[in-house]
Amino acid sequence: MGSIDKYIFRTTLASFAVVLISLTGVIWITQALRGIDLMTSQGQTILTFLGITSLVIPALVLIIAPIALMISISHTLNKLATDSEIIVMNAAGFSPFRLFRPFVYATCVVAVMVAFIAAYLAPDGMRRIKQWDADITADVLTNILQPGRFAQLDQNLTIRIRERKPGGLLAGIFVDDRRDPKERVTIVADHGTVMKNEGGSFLILEDGNLERFEVDKRDPALVAFARYAFDMSKFSQGHDVTLGIRERYLWELLDPKEDDPIYTQIPGQFRAELHDRFMAPIYPFAFAALTFAFLGTPRTTRQSRNFSIGGSILAVFGLRMVGFACSVMAVKTPLAVLVQYLMLVAGIGVGVWIIIAGLVIEPPAALLEAINKSNARLLRLFGRPATA
Repeated sequence: MGSIDKYIFRTTLASFAVVLISLTGVIWITQALRGIDLMTSQGQTILTFLGITSLVIPALVLIIAPIALMISISHTLNKLATDSEIIVMNAAGFSPFRLFRPFVYATCVVAVMVAFIAAYLAPDGMRRIKQWDADITADVLTNILQPGRFAQLDQNLTIRIRERKPGGLLAGIFVDDRRDPKERVTIVADHGTVMKNEGGSFLILEDGNLERFEVDKRDPALVAFARYAFDMSKFSQGHDVTLGIRERYLWELLDPKEDDPIYTQIPGQFRAELHDRFMAPIYPFAFAALTFAFLGTPRTTRQSRNFSIGGSILAVFGLRMVGFACSVMAVKTPLAVLVQYLMLVAGIGVGVWIIIAGLVIEPPAALLEAINKSNARLLRLFGRPATA
């Protein structure tokens, strides 16, 4: 790789990283705000909130990465054109296809990253989210116990909490336990927390009083405690999690079990998801080829470059929208998968053909003339009047 190739390669990947992090961060924030109830109504900690919401990032990157690559290639080519570097390279004998080579190297890096995310990282994150959500839902302390309400956990067990505080702290805890017919236990505690270990789930009560009424005794036994563990394992049992299609690894989609109930019910969705995973690393090559085909040749006017930028955006957007439509149709129509593969091959083929042929995609002369007349009319209407 020559010095020019290294320069373009580094510039493209640096722009790609900035765009990818920015877009992913913005979309992640919008997704994370939907799970804010983990910290409020369900009393989870900030670490739990960040842990669960961050697991969706690989799935977001899987969709955003090809688009970020397209933006980074557009930025790099626009930078080279603004500094007149493309014109100098063209005058020095660099063909468009030769200039395209460092962008192919950068695209290969992105494609490998996308392939790894599609095969393992994204489904692994989704299944962790599902398992984590199931654990939280199965926990009675986050699902049943609501502030200010008396919760009947068992026929003879009632618990009430006054409020939930940040960090999973429960304030104002009342427990009325009558499960043992020989005694009745009433507990009032200032605050408490939930602790889980290999021994089970426990409600750790602090700074409270315990009253025990026994059948054969007249007076109750009153105990003041600083710390008391109340066993809640019976009411906090986990359950098996059924993995959906998006939570399956690539090799699980390739060879599903014959007795898999989901595969038996909806084999078409398995097929559509499998081919989506296969095509995920192909989209970066299609986006790169189409973007360079529009922007990779020298331009002499600003209108021509703006037209090329708009054309590349429309081409990439149209290719992706058709891909989404084919993915939906592939659930019921296997032929849609073939259409999607042919569409990607056609996109790459047309882009590479334009690059090799050195074709310059220019806007029609009539369109440029109409744009110039419109700009002149706007200047006459809104431009500042000349001063003497």
